[in-house]
Amino acid sequence: MSMCTYSTEKIDVAAGSGKGPDGWFPLRTATVYYDHPVHAPDEHTVNIDFLNPERGPSARVAVELSLDTAKELLAALQTTIDRAAHH
Repeated sequence: MSMCTYSTEKIDVAAGSGKGPDGWFPLRTATVYYDHPVHAPDEHTVNIDFLNPERGPSARVAVELSLDTAKELLAALQTTIDRAAHH
């Protein structure tokens, strides 16, 4: 399948963990992009890959979200971050 990424944002993850087949591992990068999904039934999805390249390909958490679900996640993240600022 050929991929045609429309928009990609990549960040370094200063602190965070992901859980893969071998258990928990420290995250090093996160990539967010809009593209054709591998598994989700939509034509295009917002995809998020959390990685630790030093630990090989199994140190990856991949997410494919519809646009509506991605918007809901963004709103939930903002609400949680706003509330956390008051603790």
